[in-house]
Amino acid sequence: MIDRLVAHVLSLDVRLLACQARLTARTDPEALHDLRTTVRRLRSLLRPLRGLPGVEQLEAAASAVGDLTTPWRDREVLAAYLLEHDQPEAAQRRLAQMDEAYPALAASAELASLLMILDAFPRFLRASQRQGLLKDLDKRIEKRLGKQWQKLDAALHDPAHDRHRLRLLIKRVRYGIEAYPELDRLPKPAYKRLKSAQGALGDWHDCWQWLARAEQEADLQPCVATWQAGLIKAELKADQVLEKLSVTCFKHS
Repeated sequence: MIDRLVAHVLSLDVRLLACQARLTARTDPEALHDLRTTVRRLRSLLRPLRGLPGVEQLEAAASAVGDLTTPWRDREVLAAYLLEHDQPEAAQRRLAQMDEAYPALAASAELASLLMILDAFPRFLRASQRQGLLKDLDKRIEKRLGKQWQKLDAALHDPAHDRHRLRLLIKRVRYGIEAYPELDRLPKPAYKRLKSAQGALGDWHDCWQWLARAEQEADLQPCVATWQAGLIKAELKADQVLEKLSVTCFKHS
């Protein structure tokens, strides 16, 4: 278990370095997305390990990179949408900003700090192992993953559930499964349902966020009517998918 954990950390370190190089070179449009996905996977790997030496510092560094890159990824997604929907001028304004942002993000203090702490983390794990701090690690992780599932259960069956919170909890459970597939004890259809729910809530979140932006950014006004209709459609789709998740993966509905 510990060997696999160290190998996973090292593979994430390599992926982050590759994303950093791609951002610096501006070689492809997926570099920022891949960077954020890798950071999210790292955070999912770390969440069940809280309390162990080095985890708090690494989580904080990963969170800082997430906070730094979120608005830029949102802008990138919006620019791609505008290009596809006949708003080239609005898209190009945002793409020009992204072109400057990519190398700046690659050279940021936040990413440098994350890479430095991540590079040292396997040594922390091995030291913890020698000190006997990792006994029954699989049971510990399994228990924490179970708590994440229970939180999602409670939120899903709350009549006043918040879609933003549900989206976050679904992401945590899904990426937790990906981080520790050997400890997955969830119902068989869970992963597929979680992925569908995350996608539906993502579509809803995009429309919700773009409508909020349109209140401040005048060049988005031509899209408002489409987004308003899309928000209603996405809400209905998300509710349907969440209902399927509830019925197929939980004991009560």
